[in-house]
Amino acid sequence: MTRVFQRSPVILASKSPRRRTMLEAAGINVTVSPSRIREKDFLLLTPESYAKTLAEAKARDVAKNNPDAWVIGADSIVVIEGRILGKPATMNSARDMIRRLSGETHRVLTGYAIACQHRDHFFTDVVCTEVTFKPLTNEEVEWYIHTKEPYDKAGGYAIQGLGAFMVRAIAGSYTNVVGLPLCEVLDHLYKHHVISRAIATEAPARAGNEPS
Repeated sequence: MTRVFQRSPVILASKSPRRRTMLEAAGINVTVSPSRIREKDFLLLTPESYAKTLAEAKARDVAKNNPDAWVIGADSIVVIEGRILGKPATMNSARDMIRRLSGETHRVLTGYAIACQHRDHFFTDVVCTEVTFKPLTNEEVEWYIHTKEPYDKAGGYAIQGLGAFMVRAIAGSYTNVVGLPLCEVLDHLYKHHVISRAIATEAPARAGNEPS
């Protein structure tokens, strides 16, 4: 039997169910406490710095009230030809985004930050994945934007859901496109002894006690 041992509380400073699901599937006992920052209050510099700045702000906001916990903040953005595509608010904006991505390669950038105030620890980085869409017909675009998927996703699509039919190839981390670079986050928690992994071996059966 394998187990993940967790030495400290871990808090996800995001209400994203996808990020929580990935962490829990990796064996992390995570509490959700969304940050109270407003993304519109932050100036946009480069896409990379914007993603990192938002992730950092989310982690710091939650960490100050949870000094003993390890807090994970994250922010994902979709970038094509230097333009950031946010979450579409309307069907028309979703249509415009999907048409723009059709047949092209775009970047998904996720800034992530890991903070523990009691340990005076703070780390932030950004991971980039390239995603290529197949050329989409008008019928495919219209079908997809009439689902519920586009409207709470950066770039207007979900690679882990119905939107997978549009994705021809990816170069880089798949989980990064879903919303959290899980490999990098887990490596960091392991490196700083927040989590550890162990294999529990079963004792051999005693002579005379073998099952009949």
